[in-house]
Amino acid sequence: MVARLQHKYALTKDGAIGLIKACAACTVSYIVLMAPACILYLLIGDLLKGELPKDHILVYAIGSLVILACIAITQRIQYKSTFFATYVESGKRRKNLAERMRKLPLSYFAKKNLTDLTTNILADCSMIETASSHWIPELIGAVIAVGLMGLGTFFMFDYRLVLASFLVIPLAFLIIATSAGIQKKAVRKNTEVKLEMQDGIQECLESMRDLRAGNAENSYLEGLGKKIKKVEKQALKTEVTMAIYVSGAQMLLKLGIGTTALVSGTLFAKGEIDLLTMFMFFMVVSRLYDPMMASLQNFAAIISTEVQCERLDEVLSHPVQTGSTKLNNKGYDIVFDHVKFAYSTGEDVLKDVSFTAKQGEVTALIGPSGGGKTTVSRLAARFYDINGGKITLGGEDISGIDPETLLSLYSIVFQEVTLFNNSVMENIRIGKKGASDEEVLAAAKLANCDEFVKNLPDGYNTVIGENGSELSGGERQRISIARAFLKDAPIILLDEATASLDVENETVIQEALSALIKDKTVLIIAHRMRTVDGADKIVVLKDGVVAECGSSAELCAKEDSIFKHMKEVQLKTANWKMV
Repeated sequence: MVARLQHKYALTKDGAIGLIKACAACTVSYIVLMAPACILYLLIGDLLKGELPKDHILVYAIGSLVILACIAITQRIQYKSTFFATYVESGKRRKNLAERMRKLPLSYFAKKNLTDLTTNILADCSMIETASSHWIPELIGAVIAVGLMGLGTFFMFDYRLVLASFLVIPLAFLIIATSAGIQKKAVRKNTEVKLEMQDGIQECLESMRDLRAGNAENSYLEGLGKKIKKVEKQALKTEVTMAIYVSGAQMLLKLGIGTTALVSGTLFAKGEIDLLTMFMFFMVVSRLYDPMMASLQNFAAIISTEVQCERLDEVLSHPVQTGSTKLNNKGYDIVFDHVKFAYSTGEDVLKDVSFTAKQGEVTALIGPSGGGKTTVSRLAARFYDINGGKITLGGEDISGIDPETLLSLYSIVFQEVTLFNNSVMENIRIGKKGASDEEVLAAAKLANCDEFVKNLPDGYNTVIGENGSELSGGERQRISIARAFLKDAPIILLDEATASLDVENETVIQEALSALIKDKTVLIIAHRMRTVDGADKIVVLKDGVVAECGSSAELCAKEDSIFKHMKEVQLKTANWKMV
């Protein structure tokens, strides 16, 4: 049971045990809340006899105090086991989910958007938190307590009264159970339109500048308004669907009062039960049906959380990238051996790629857009796992190395720079955890950051905004390059590292990179032919295969060289003038 709860509601082992304890606490609490009815039953029995012995009065008084104390104690235990324990577990659930996502291959994130993943961590977790703290314990507690009460009264009183009072309860729950498929379908649709709306809002905020520049703001907002209206319409439809079943079940449950009155009245008229028994059953029915009404709502709500549970289970059940944390590589040569790769089940991005990036050399990847250059660099760092062939680092297959351990050997400068809403100093320090200010400043100078940082209000302590919004593209790129200098890893991957820089800054950075890459394995992706002209080896990728490979001189000597053609085209482009 513990394992099943862990899997279904994304719980830790302690959380699953805690949920069982919460259900038990709710059960005991409901049973204790029924205890006053027993005192009242005995008291009325004495009053109907026309006498109330003094010792009975003392028993009733003490019994009432004991029951009140038990109610207070059980309520406290219930509150602690349901709410406090659930909130602690909810924090663990979010941490576990984030930790799981950290270990997932990037191929998973390529299929998901930011809004979907954010909803997993926030909205889906919040829904399950509510289910764990309110719906599940209260439902289980009420059902068990009512079942025990029905079983007890079945043997203590007339079984016909028990059937009249309790038979409608399973029938009411059956109505809710039959709605499971319809509810799940409605909730899935509700989730889809919400994600669509949230995507639209996020896209609107991120692209407002482009929308205004294209005078498309009003038309986009009109479309976004339709998405919001769609969410409202679907939410109403979902609520009405659930309300029909819940209201129907509750109406059926209320028939239990009528059947109890009819059966008890008939039996009393025949003299088969006394007045006290009839009164007792009326009191029990009125006392039990209130929590049962709430339980029907809880049951419907639990069914609706199945969608959120499935969404979380999709993340938690997805295979993670694993491997040894101990490195056995001999040197840092990167070898691609007949590598195949596809981002999805569609056409292969890489069909058969083989080449070697040697330590102490610069290996440049060039070729037409879509040829697989960036994919090769990501596979080399095991951001994705290949579909065929083998990639080795110093003779060790990288598929057997833990991704974080592997990445400790890489300094990477991406084409798309990611910065954080923090100071320049802390954004560079990401390259090496625990680096001193002196180390950060030295790396910044190598990356030519001093030039623009000195003009910032607080220098290196200036907060640069979300994703470096206060900086230009070239300034953001230089911070990214400074991170690579700071990390000083034995393998360097440069994906259009100087694409956002002007010619003067590019020259300065290239001189600094020359010092950085000494005796290291360097894999560089660039579209500017002069950037890769001095590389030790140039690998030309086209249509997912290595079209040609060699030095600049070797490739230029070939008549039908792709590299030679690209170089000539760029030379013509450089001499182009507007006429």
